[in-house]
Amino acid sequence: MLGLRGGGLARGLRAVPPAWRRGPRGLSLALARTAGASGARDWRAPAPGAPRGRALSLSAAAVVNSAPRPLQPYLRLMRLDKPIGTWLLYLPCTWSIGLAAEPGCFPDWYMLSLFGTGAILMRGAGCTINDMWDRDFDKKVMRTANRPIAAGDISTFQSFVFLGGQLTLALGVLLCLNYYSIAMGAASLLLVVTYPLMKRITFWPQLALGLTFNWGALLGWSAIKGSCDPTVCLPLYFSGVMWTLIYDTIYAHQDKKDDALIGLKSTALLFRENTKKWLSGFGITMLGALSLAGANCGQTLPYYAAVTAVGAHLARQV
Repeated sequence: MLGLRGGGLARGLRAVPPAWRRGPRGLSLALARTAGASGARDWRAPAPGAPRGRALSLSAAAVVNSAPRPLQPYLRLMRLDKPIGTWLLYLPCTWSIGLAAEPGCFPDWYMLSLFGTGAILMRGAGCTINDMWDRDFDKKVMRTANRPIAAGDISTFQSFVFLGGQLTLALGVLLCLNYYSIAMGAASLLLVVTYPLMKRITFWPQLALGLTFNWGALLGWSAIKGSCDPTVCLPLYFSGVMWTLIYDTIYAHQDKKDDALIGLKSTALLFRENTKKWLSGFGITMLGALSLAGANCGQTLPYYAAVTAVGAHLARQV
């Protein structure tokens, strides 16, 4: 459910004053304000004569802003200042690892940590690939014009080298899993590389994103059990895809005018005024698939109470 806040965060960014376009420092300030950080005073230089002490901020934007300046464009390229995308990639992994736990036991903390590290690296790699593909389009959209490649802070060659480093580290994480899971993880690379292209050829790029971002629903179970149980993993994966269609359609509505002008496609442009009906259908399907996955692995009342809470949250978002 934490990931579902992504649509609200994205919409909030539209309300940020144009000052964010003045440079990386302005962008970080805007993001920190939007994300509810303790404020710009946490990192801005104090006024002359003011006390030197300042409050500690652990917001992602503030952490990126406090990094060495040459490193900041790379951290922004992997969206480390916008961690919601990492949550959206990581949460399906946690669902799967949690369902694979033995009855009455906590999920495997080692696997949760391993997949968390992998989510940061693979989300960063996906963003790097996306920005390499979209560098010319990003220059034409206000929200994306300040991305490091589009703004010229990082060259295409530098981003390619950086991508290689992220994928190498992600491979190291993957090699900590069993052979079945290594093969499963390697199979996702095709989705990671191609999904940024889907907005050029189909009105359903959100579906491609869902197939990519929810791969962890298959991988988490196999990492614990040694293989996938299709009666559990497939409904869980399908529910994640429906979830992605919900939040990324909401997200796509903020760019629909720019997308229409430059010839990109999205479900927001496809659904138009029928968006609420489509999202309601996706939400009902998601809840049904989650219930089926729970029934097939013997879940009890707390699981269905959580599914009910998810349903209430989805209804509120729609």
